[in-house]
Amino acid sequence: MKKVIALSAVLALGALGMACGESAANTAANKAVANAMNTANAAMANAANAMANAANAVANAANHAANAAGNAANTMANSAKPAANAPANANAKDEKK
Repeated sequence: MKKVIALSAVLALGALGMACGESAANTAANKAVANAMNTANAAMANAANAMANAANAVANAANHAANAAGNAANTMANSAKPAANAPANANAKDEKK
């Protein structure tokens, strides 16, 4: 009788474990899926960072180009000022009539 009770208890605990727990195959499959998802997530995050870095590089290049153009325009404007402010006949000698 003791053997029957012990066997029943083992079977009951096994059934309870199967009902409440997961099998090893399920756990391994879930871990594999979770690892794949984590790898994909990391890859997407890296790609997003690479795109953000590229966008920043393009924005920086555009700012440098705009600054260079502005500096060139200022240089041209500054070089034109002396000519505009010079007297009309600065080098001409007075003519005697």
